[in-house]
Amino acid sequence: MRTLAHFGLRSSAGCAPNRMLAAMACALTPPGQRTVIDDSPEAIAAFLRPRPVRELPGVGAKIAATLGEYGLHTVGDAADVPQLTLQRLLGARAGRALHEHAQGRDTTIVDPAPAPKTISTEHRFARDELDPAQHRRALLALADDLGARLRHSGQIASALTCTIRYADQSSTRRSRALPEATQHTVLLARAAYAVYESLGLQRARVRSIALRADALRPDDRATRQLTLDGGDDKPLAIEAVADRARARYGHQVLYPAALAISSRPPPARQRNQESQPEDARGRRAT
Repeated sequence: MRTLAHFGLRSSAGCAPNRMLAAMACALTPPGQRTVIDDSPEAIAAFLRPRPVRELPGVGAKIAATLGEYGLHTVGDAADVPQLTLQRLLGARAGRALHEHAQGRDTTIVDPAPAPKTISTEHRFARDELDPAQHRRALLALADDLGARLRHSGQIASALTCTIRYADQSSTRRSRALPEATQHTVLLARAAYAVYESLGLQRARVRSIALRADALRPDDRATRQLTLDGGDDKPLAIEAVADRARARYGHQVLYPAALAISSRPPPARQRNQESQPEDARGRRAT
């Protein structure tokens, strides 16, 4: 509101005990004004009960029509119906959510500094690079960088996007959903190699490679498929030790051995992206 006032912009504002009520109040407020809902059951009920049930979050045209068939047109009508009845009408999950919202309850957490939806990193070659081995080394360095940043921020990635930019300024972008969301370098590198191989490049003059972790979510929601193959256990254990060493001595103190064959690629240029990058032309240079 201070920023809007500083620039002389007219906007509406809604203030309420939770995010759902604040959003509903804001939608009903004319520009230049504000609506405040006090933190009391009486004030919440006075605002919420007369509103059409379709204004509640998650209530679309289909659900509103179903509720209308049973005479439930306002939020107050839905609030007076037992939760089990709403679940029989709409299903267990939708009925439970509607019952909570109709009572003015919303458990959505307001985060003033939300985590980015994507994290990306890029490596630019000193000259147009034809050697696939150098391409793979760059991918490993990028995966190593992404993995470290994901673990540091407490996030896991559900998908990976690789963008190859060529000498003629054209580019190719390919995305792939990961078998399971992860923050581990070895798993990110495998996915990056698979995406790279799917491009089928033959003597492509590559100018830069970018890797982006997509569909991020908190790492406390991570799952891992159990297998009888313990091949990944040792790299993951070493990864945890490396993270502690890097936190104390710097990122360059430890890195994958494959990057030490010759000079390691310079640190990737990092950028957090909240919005999607512009579309590539999808051409392949050979």
